Amino acid sequence: MKIGVIGIGFVGLPLAAAFADMGNHVYCLDTDAKKIEGLKNGVIPINEPGLEPLVVKGLEHKLLNFTTDYSETLQNSEIIFIAVGTPPGEDGSADLRFVENVAHEIGSRMTKPLIIADKSTVPVGTAERVRSIIKEELDKRGAAIDFHVISNPEFMAEGRAVKDMMEPSRVVVGTDDSKVAEAVHKLYKPFMMREDRFHSMGVKDAELTKYTGNTDLAMKISFINAIAGLCELLPGTDVENIAAGIGSDPRIGPYFLHPSCGYGGSCFPKDVKALIAFSKKAGLPEPFLRFFQAIEDVNDYQKSVIPRKIIARFGEDLSGKKFALWGLAFKAKTNDMRESAAVTIVEELTKRGAIVAAYDPLAVHEAQNMYLKNNRGVIYEEQDKYKILEGCDALIIATETSEYRSVDLDQAKKLLNNSIIFDGRNLFDIKTLKDAGFEYYAIGRGDQIAYQNIQLTSDRTA
Repeated sequence: MKIGVIGIGFVGLPLAAAFADMGNHVYCLDTDAKKIEGLKNGVIPINEPGLEPLVVKGLEHKLLNFTTDYSETLQNSEIIFIAVGTPPGEDGSADLRFVENVAHEIGSRMTKPLIIADKSTVPVGTAERVRSIIKEELDKRGAAIDFHVISNPEFMAEGRAVKDMMEPSRVVVGTDDSKVAEAVHKLYKPFMMREDRFHSMGVKDAELTKYTGNTDLAMKISFINAIAGLCELLPGTDVENIAAGIGSDPRIGPYFLHPSCGYGGSCFPKDVKALIAFSKKAGLPEPFLRFFQAIEDVNDYQKSVIPRKIIARFGEDLSGKKFALWGLAFKAKTNDMRESAAVTIVEELTKRGAIVAAYDPLAVHEAQNMYLKNNRGVIYEEQDKYKILEGCDALIIATETSEYRSVDLDQAKKLLNNSIIFDGRNLFDIKTLKDAGFEYYAIGRGDQIAYQNIQLTSDRTA
């Protein structure tokens, strides 16, 4: 099939590369000319396992075409996927400006029938809005062209987006037209040869499915983190044992029951906010709204737990203190720092005069150029995770990256001023660390450091 993908980022590029790998001709459109020029030369703008070889293969086989030209893309496509960003607005609702801009461009330039699929995560009613904008633009031109707008939410996790596209857990399509559903089914069929996991439903159902799925997963993370907070008040308890115990129940399952310093990224924080915002507009009763809000509130607090523990251990004034930080991205296998707990950790420590030496081979440039670019209390190391330990008062772990899981404790002990580890991902065995002479502070593992009443700057200014 001939496909157009508009918005070549964390969603659009893996989507396009996977479709091309199945033999489809894909036109990839983005308004960022520098990004498009780089992609034409095989320069991949995001870190995603398995993505680069797919893009290179697509280019070599002339199945991937990168362009900034709407007319070229629309003319050479049967199905258009809108995969632009929908960042949270001031009230937490999804900002649909980029989606609406694409709709205007499509309506003003399309010359033949098209299926337009909302791949971006959007609130209920967006497909109707996109349809209305395209129709308005067609009417302005006096053009009578048949088109369909459908919802086809993405279910790709960063760090495994290619795998999630090549082996989808499900494909959800929202449309009231059976022929359109069958056309989209045909496109995805090669990804599901052993087991068909295609779900056709109403447009609004499909739009709400995406938000419901991400909010449910965020809820599981916030829930286990709340239990972790309880465990830290109960000597002799370990949240990891509790998570294993409840996760063995097939009705609950073990997934996303991993205590941590909080979730981040481009999806969970944004989608929970958006669900809250459009639930308010829909008139959802207050008890339900409080339930959704609690998911976000727990996560916001959880990002501050590691700084609270450090302050409880070292005191309010951290002047002259230096901390090593392993991990800047919000999770392993990505350079994405959106809503990363590491940002909260760095900012809270440097506000109190500390220096943070950070290591993350994938995300250093994002930290320097975007998320921490104005923070002069941070120094960076890209090559050697042990190099930054020298002279530091403690080691902090903020992501679950595999290379952090095996530590040369003897070397770490020699380099650090104090044998102290604050583990925001519960990567290590408590007994091993204790036997090696380390103070080990993790999440919900009974370390009994009294951080609950520590006030942060953000608490006082909220």
